[in-house]
Amino acid sequence: MRYYFVQFIKLLFSTTLFWSGAFCLFITIRYFAIGAEEGIAITDFSFAKLLKFGLYLGGLIGLLYAIVEFVFDKFVAKNLSLSIIIFLKFLVYLVGMILFLSIIYARAEVELDLNLSNDLGWWQQNQVFWLLVGYFIICSQVFTFIKIANEKFGQGVFFNFLIGKYRKPREERRVFMFLDLKDSTKLAEQLGHYKYSKLIQSCFYDLNRVIGRYDAEIYQYVGDEAVLSWTYKRGVHQNNCIKLFYKYKEVLKKKEKWYLKQFGVIPTFKAGLHGGKLIVTEVGTVKKEIAYHGDVINTTARIQGECNKYEQSLLISESLYKTMYNLQKYDIKSIGEIPLKGKEELVKIYAVNLVYKV
Repeated sequence: MRYYFVQFIKLLFSTTLFWSGAFCLFITIRYFAIGAEEGIAITDFSFAKLLKFGLYLGGLIGLLYAIVEFVFDKFVAKNLSLSIIIFLKFLVYLVGMILFLSIIYARAEVELDLNLSNDLGWWQQNQVFWLLVGYFIICSQVFTFIKIANEKFGQGVFFNFLIGKYRKPREERRVFMFLDLKDSTKLAEQLGHYKYSKLIQSCFYDLNRVIGRYDAEIYQYVGDEAVLSWTYKRGVHQNNCIKLFYKYKEVLKKKEKWYLKQFGVIPTFKAGLHGGKLIVTEVGTVKKEIAYHGDVINTTARIQGECNKYEQSLLISESLYKTMYNLQKYDIKSIGEIPLKGKEELVKIYAVNLVYKV
């Protein structure tokens, strides 16, 4: 519950900031470029006082926008088509614009001694209202584009695309987790491809509920496997990379009855963790991506591949384990130095099991 609250506050901050700035820009343009508002010379009024109404409207729309986007993203969007979601959102926003502009106009009438709205249906013939609606739609598209881009590429990655951070290969130190569904071949045969696909979809939906609180990024989904990434500092900070795995297991355990009812199985996952230096670069022209190249990726995949052999759900490399602290909640058991496919040198790995609840 606390996590959802923090997420909502972050969203509210960004929406309020965005819409306050957008409506202040609208007033600035109308004030200096137009000079008249419904026959009223708005330049007769203080520009600072008019901006105040932009902040009022921005705050109200920002609050509405945050509530609607949060509720739809977390509780509604999964079960509705995109066209229905767009229609419902537009309906809510239109009603909100009418209500909030009525409030702002009423306040402006008092503070500026004006008569802007005489009847209940004032907004139907009001040119400024429909101009604001059009402006709102344009700004909504900008906000939605940025939001979708962040969801598509990962938090902060879209900004890196814009500034060309990875246009040339760069070396970075990162932590990776390869998270894979156990007994996936058996489950696919048991459920059939459609129901199996629905199972994977639900599992990854639950995974996405967890990643934000542990500063993780989704690098890619490959079939029934998810590849997660952190900057090295964030990955080892408060053992985020380990905590995420066991928090995800906890989420799946709480939904055991639901998964049994829907699919007749309880999904379980295994994971491998490793970190180090590798190359990050932008690849592709038709479909651009941020790609990671280096031994870290291959080694992490190989470590995850050893989970079944040693009957462990989480394995971690020694090099990553030695950079982490305060692991009293976990039972760390050495598996030993083992050969990994494609590597000449032996790699020492450890099994990590939760002793106390995260």
